Amino acid sequence: MAAAAEADTLKWEGKAATTLPLPTAEQVWPLLADFCGIHKWLPTLDTSYKVDGVDGQPGLVRYCASGPPPPPDGGDLQWCQEKLVEIDPINKWLSYEILDNNLGFKSYRATLKVAPIDGGDDPIGCQIEWSFVGDPIEGLGFADFCAYLDLNLQGMAKNIEKALELSGLEDS
Repeated sequence: MAAAAEADTLKWEGKAATTLPLPTAEQVWPLLADFCGIHKWLPTLDTSYKVDGVDGQPGLVRYCASGPPPPPDGGDLQWCQEKLVEIDPINKWLSYEILDNNLGFKSYRATLKVAPIDGGDDPIGCQIEWSFVGDPIEGLGFADFCAYLDLNLQGMAKNIEKALELSGLEDS
């Protein structure tokens, strides 16, 4: 986890990255480019669906939610609405921002990138990078948020690898 800001600055900025040793960027990108299907890969989400806009186009808005944590913590449904701001299918990246939420975000913009691992003539595996910039989150430290993001990215990578393995795409 690389961190470029401290908690007492005006904006937080950081990124997490993970390597998937088998699937190629071409296999992983369509899964992440499905902006409203993020709940299939992100282990902390129970649902995500389109609210407005055109699939795959800037302006697309999704709703994401997770149920309350189990007892003894309990709590409320956690949710956010996010808008696809930019998408580049050639270079395999997308950026989105949080429009509304009950998670404590005031401003948040993130970019997900998928890149091949350079293996010479034969690309082997890929890397997913999740970078962000946003206002500090009340009640949450910068290091804790970065660790949370990294943990989610690792879980996402495992879910993607498993899905591709089950579909047989990793062998092609």
